[in-house]
Amino acid sequence: MSQNGDEPFQLILNRSLSDQSGLKLRMSDFGLRAYQEEVVQRALQGENTIIWLPTGGGKTRAAVYVSKRHLETTRKAKVVVLVNKVHLVEQHYKNEFQPHLGGEYKVVLVSGECDEKDFFGNVVKDSDLVICTAQILENALNNKEDSKHVELSDITLLIIDECHHTHKEGVYNKIMRHYIEKKLRKEGPLPQILGLTASPGTGGGKTLQKAVDHVLQICANLDSAIVSSKIYAPELKKKVPRPIKKFDIVDPRPKDPFGDHLKWMMRQIHEILTLPPDFTLREIGTQEYEADVVILEKKGVHDSSRLLAQCALHLRQYNDALLINDTLRMSDAYHSLEAFYSTKDATAIDGTDFFLLGLFQENQTELRMLARDACFENPKMDQLQRTLLEQFGPLEKSRGIIFCKTRTSTICLNDWVHKNPALREAGIKAAILTGAGNGISYMTQNEQRDTIRNFRDGALNLLISTSVAEEGLDIPECNLVVRYGLLTNEIAQQQASGRARAPGSVYSVVAQAGGREVRREHTNEFLEELTGKAIGVVQSMDPREFRSKITELHVEAVISSRLAETLKGKKKSRYSAANIQLLCRNCFEPVAYGNDIRLVENAHYVNINPNFEKYYKAGGQVVIDRSFEDWEPGRVISCNNGNCNKEWGFEMKYKKAAILPNMSIKNFALETPEGRITAKKWKDVPFTVDEFILSDYGKDKFPGLFDDSV
Repeated sequence: MSQNGDEPFQLILNRSLSDQSGLKLRMSDFGLRAYQEEVVQRALQGENTIIWLPTGGGKTRAAVYVSKRHLETTRKAKVVVLVNKVHLVEQHYKNEFQPHLGGEYKVVLVSGECDEKDFFGNVVKDSDLVICTAQILENALNNKEDSKHVELSDITLLIIDECHHTHKEGVYNKIMRHYIEKKLRKEGPLPQILGLTASPGTGGGKTLQKAVDHVLQICANLDSAIVSSKIYAPELKKKVPRPIKKFDIVDPRPKDPFGDHLKWMMRQIHEILTLPPDFTLREIGTQEYEADVVILEKKGVHDSSRLLAQCALHLRQYNDALLINDTLRMSDAYHSLEAFYSTKDATAIDGTDFFLLGLFQENQTELRMLARDACFENPKMDQLQRTLLEQFGPLEKSRGIIFCKTRTSTICLNDWVHKNPALREAGIKAAILTGAGNGISYMTQNEQRDTIRNFRDGALNLLISTSVAEEGLDIPECNLVVRYGLLTNEIAQQQASGRARAPGSVYSVVAQAGGREVRREHTNEFLEELTGKAIGVVQSMDPREFRSKITELHVEAVISSRLAETLKGKKKSRYSAANIQLLCRNCFEPVAYGNDIRLVENAHYVNINPNFEKYYKAGGQVVIDRSFEDWEPGRVISCNNGNCNKEWGFEMKYKKAAILPNMSIKNFALETPEGRITAKKWKDVPFTVDEFILSDYGKDKFPGLFDDSV
């Protein structure tokens, strides 16, 4: 599949043998290895390609070289590099594109933290190469203002990092749907596509045909053929060796009185419940049980049953404590419950609340005592300690990463490491690495940068991380990677394994004998092998058959997208906003109507009805570690009905004047003409929300000021 835009001048590679040697020399000067030279050949000829190389194989460097040759040989060249995480914008800019291209070309980075996003169209026009988050380009494609708008025809090479995320309703796929629709309508020119991935995966397929179908779908989504190293695969294997894999297996706890007591308390709650017909709760202490009680809480809201809804919420907290107890310390599980029962969500409104609060309070002392009994501590923690001490010591210069499931897990493990004398004596200096966001368990962008820099410089030698460190981040080679309490797919497993690249490195799975983690790890090994076979099948397809299949998938994608948009439009207009009441999710008090809500800057849903003030009370100031152009956070808002205190969101000061209650829809129930429902996100509500217009808000707030006679 060739580029549909301005065709690049034919590379000297294809014109003469003498110039072939010249290109080879430039590749060598650029520092490309033979396997990298191999995988960029089709991209250098202007073809849409997906480069498949393992983590540490140098995909980004290969993309920099393709960009360089594209800029040198293409008329009016314009390169845009898309990433799926904010921190990768600066990383790719500082480590790869600016050092290698910045001397000759204007290389610019744009992220949500940059002012340049507000005139992105101008930035693209004035630059040779732009690195940005995918959402910024998606916004620009849909924005009609000249200074912000970008057309795909403005771009001649579009590079998509971690391109296996180009599926379903992901932002990469939304961008590529623009591309595919234009291609089918023959609305050129279009950019050349270059995708980069370490792990396309099987898409959940467990057979070769299903895996082939998934790889073909990824190829169709990116309108690209997938390439990998064949001739120089031995060199690639030498450059990116596989770590030594081992299963550090422990026997189950002989006794677990703390966990048993939690289960007994949950059964006390079960006894006051009347479950809906044909509804059965699965095994306590599992992810399946958690999914069941989430459904149960929604059912309680729908049926106006506080008993059902509140019992489900509390059962989820106990189940979370059991899951923590299975992976971390008993004290961590106890503190998670203690933290919940000290929040506003655990206040008494009626008999249900008195029972649930009383149950915890009556058993709190017993739980605390059991959690302190070292005789029954989690054996996985002992094994994790042994695994770490095998690699770390006072004279060892090791680096390691522990991958775990949740931010809570990272906090608890970090606390454990710092309080563990044996690990301190071994010279382990640990820190947390999680995704960026707002809240006590999130990191800021600066904190992420500082942590990774300290790890690279040796001030830290152990990262305790969520999946944020699995892909993309510029993290040094590690001697040890530990997967701890994780049930993930083969893509995440491959990404994590790729972090253990130092000579003689170890990839350890710490798990209970016969546990689900071990079974999942073996399944992922099979799926990783299946991915390679599926890619081989796709690569060996007859070119005409491949193109025919890709075109067929393009047509299917466009039709499916149009149908989905139609259904979405119908859902949004299903009810009039004035016919929808918003109720507090906790006490079911009606507090607002749908037509009170406005959308600010396509991001914040606020209540503009001045009467809404009497339904909420304001608490402490919200602190966000960044500033915004047109608004700043205010105080937390919560339900003012009796003892409810359910948090709803926070006030925001807009344009330094308007105080607008910013509402989180997950904290409310919706009363519709056909019954009560819940929504996880505002995009799921069955009515249309109008945009916020400050002048209209002012007319409503100060009617005399805007009177026509003035």
